[in-house]
Amino acid sequence: MQSHSHAHHDFSETTRHIIAVRWDHRWPIYHRLSGLGIRCWCTPYQPLQVEIPSPAVAIQIWSVIRQLTTSRQEQAAWLGQCWQLSPIES
Repeated sequence: MQSHSHAHHDFSETTRHIIAVRWDHRWPIYHRLSGLGIRCWCTPYQPLQVEIPSPAVAIQIWSVIRQLTTSRQEQAAWLGQCWQLSPIES
C-alpha cells in the first residue's frame, strides 16, 4: 500500500514536458488536449508542452498524438494487427 501512495506522489509533482512534434501538428494537438482537460501550453515559435499528472493522461496524450500524426493507412494497418491478436483466455 505504501508503494502505491509513493508512486502517486511521484505523479503529483508534475512538471511540464516538451512534446516533440512537427510545427504544423502543434496547434491541432494542443486544441485536442485542451478539449480533454489536459493542461498544455503552446505559444508561437515554442514547442508544445504538457503536464502529465498520471499514467492515464500519458496514454491520452499518446493516443491524441498518434491519431493526429499518423496516416489513415497506418492507423488502419495498426487496427488490423490488433484484430489479429489472439484473445486472452481466462
